[in-house]
Parts: sequence; structure tokens; C-alpha cells
Amino acid sequence: MNILIVEDNPELAIELKDYLSISGYVCRISKNCEAALEEISSNDYDIMLLDLGLPDGSGFDVLKSVRKIQSKMAVVIITARGELDDRINGLQLGADDYLTKPFALTELGARLFAIIRRIHGFTVNDLDIHGFSLQLQDYKLHYGGIPIKLTKKEFDIFQYLVLNKNRVITRLQLTEHIWGDILEVNSDSNFIDVHVRNLRKKLDKHAVIEWFETVRSVGYRINA
Repeated sequence: MNILIVEDNPELAIELKDYLSISGYVCRISKNCEAALEEISSNDYDIMLLDLGLPDGSGFDVLKSVRKIQSKMAVVIITARGELDDRINGLQLGADDYLTKPFALTELGARLFAIIRRIHGFTVNDLDIHGFSLQLQDYKLHYGGIPIKLTKKEFDIFQYLVLNKNRVITRLQLTEHIWGDILEVNSDSNFIDVHVRNLRKKLDKHAVIEWFETVRSVGYRINA
């Protein structure tokens, strides 16, 4: 999952990025409105953490623009402004959640996970697909109660494909959502294919995985 952190306090921005990166998110920081709008116009983000008090304008203006550019991206307002009118205004403009500073990082993590569950339409922490069970928060995979050891990238790939089951996910989408943009200079690399091949080998030891489809010259799809 890609997260854009729009925060002008460098210490807080780094703290958020470090915490979320450990939790498996790919994060980038923008320090003002202009930089944030440039990011969302050129890159695909799943979630934005948005401060309201930015040096070149209001986060509310960013939120208005976001909803014109990326209606599906989730937005969580993080601000010291906890007045009722501000909270109502943010939610009415399209924010998905509103956190008042200071807040616990664990609470932020829980709220983000709740948003992700809502976006993808599931209500539990485990996902079952053709006998395989993914424990999303614990980064564990089982088949018939037998644990399957995956690398973090293999789990991220499998999780993202399962969350988007019955949709073709391109190699570029996997790159952006799991690695950020670090591979964009070499988009023809077989880096992702190697991870998928290793993932398939591990799954294939436990069950036939005809439902894990390669869409030629495009990407991959989990059929369910």
C-alpha cells in the first residue's frame, strides 16, 4: 500500500514514515500543498495522511483537489485542530477519518487497517482463498493449518493480488504499490516475475494453483 504523508513538521513526518514502513507500507513525504498536488497528479497512492496547517495553504484545499483528481484515494486528516467545525468540514469534503494531534501511532495503524478493510470490502483480519489463509496483520500464510514461509515481498504480492481478486494487476501496479517508484527506471526488469515465480513454487507444494493466472504481457490475476 502506498501512503503519501503531507506534513510540514519534519520530525513528525519522519516518525510517521518510519512507523508505517515497518508495518509494510510504502511512504513518501510532501511538505506543502504544492508538492502534495504534484505527487497525486503523477503517482498512484492508496492513502493520504493530510495535515491542515501547511506553509503554503490549507489542507482543506488539498482535500478538495484530491477529490477531483483521485476520488478513490483514502484521506486521513492529521491535525492539531480538533474543533468540531473543522472535523465536520473535513468529513464533508471527503475525508475518510480525522485524527487530532497528538495521537498514538498504534491508533493510526489501527485506523489505517480499518480503512483498508473497508476499501476492499472485508470485515475480518484473515482472508481465505482456495484453502489458503492469509493473516493480514501478522504477515502469516497457512494451508490446512500448515504454515507457509514467505518473504515479506512474496506475502505483499500475494496479499495485494488476493485483495484485488478477479482483477488483472499489471507489473507496474505491483511495482508502485509494493516497492514504490524505486523500479520505475527499469520497468522492463523481471524483478517482480522472479518474486511471483518463487511465490508460486511455495504455493504449488500444497495445492494446485490454476487460479493464480499469468495474463500474458500484462500481469497477474487471482481468480475466485
